[in-house]
Amino acid sequence: MPRIHFNPDGRRSPTEFEPVTVHHRKPPLDGIISSHRHNWSQLTCPLKGSMRVTTERQVWTVTSFRAVWIPPGVDHELTMVGATEFHAVFIDPQHSPLPANQCCVVDVSPLMRELMQWLGADYGPATDHSRRLTDVLLEEVRRATRRTSALVLPGDRRLKSLCEALMEDPGSTLTLGEWAHRTGASERTLARLFQIELGTTFGAWRQQLRLSCAVDLLRSGLSLSRIAADLGYADSAAFSTMFKRAFGVAPSRYHASSAQAMN
Repeated sequence: MPRIHFNPDGRRSPTEFEPVTVHHRKPPLDGIISSHRHNWSQLTCPLKGSMRVTTERQVWTVTSFRAVWIPPGVDHELTMVGATEFHAVFIDPQHSPLPANQCCVVDVSPLMRELMQWLGADYGPATDHSRRLTDVLLEEVRRATRRTSALVLPGDRRLKSLCEALMEDPGSTLTLGEWAHRTGASERTLARLFQIELGTTFGAWRQQLRLSCAVDLLRSGLSLSRIAADLGYADSAAFSTMFKRAFGVAPSRYHASSAQAMN
């Protein structure tokens, strides 16, 4: 099914006197916001569902426990995964709490979420109270734990089309040879491109994609059997083995410790 392109309305730019503006977005199911850029920094925080944030050479998949930091001038595309709602937090560059030269993912605390909710519901002029809350929000973002969970994207159009298709369906079990037939490149060419452009193999890149998706799916509360099926594993035992090998803990323990850390 083709994705529906969504153009958000009601954009209020941040200023020196109102350095943070928060906008609630509710795109259509599986909607997409085409690649664009801003003159300000942006923190993109899902409230419900999950989404992918894609820049020229990197992609992040996040759910409601995390947000993606996007500096000014960075082209980015937002792709909803299912029914998704999110906050777009616009921040004046002079007040940016995170680096202005690179994207990253940060953990979202309950306090941070409540502050976004409050500031997003207040459409009146800035007051002393809203400015104090804005200062607290910026400090919470500054102190938030940063994650290095970006998935690197290739520049070659054939390899990029393969990687984008896998991001749409991380549970795909197609072999590299089958992907070669679909992309019009030979299997040997694709294998060489993975090494040259991404420094890894097809299998390792797909595994990294699935691990990234697994972490966020666990945080969303889906059952292990459902996650295993969505990510192309034969059963929950096979998924659990892969997850423990990568993270050192079983997925059930990982989910429990993550939930406790966020409370």
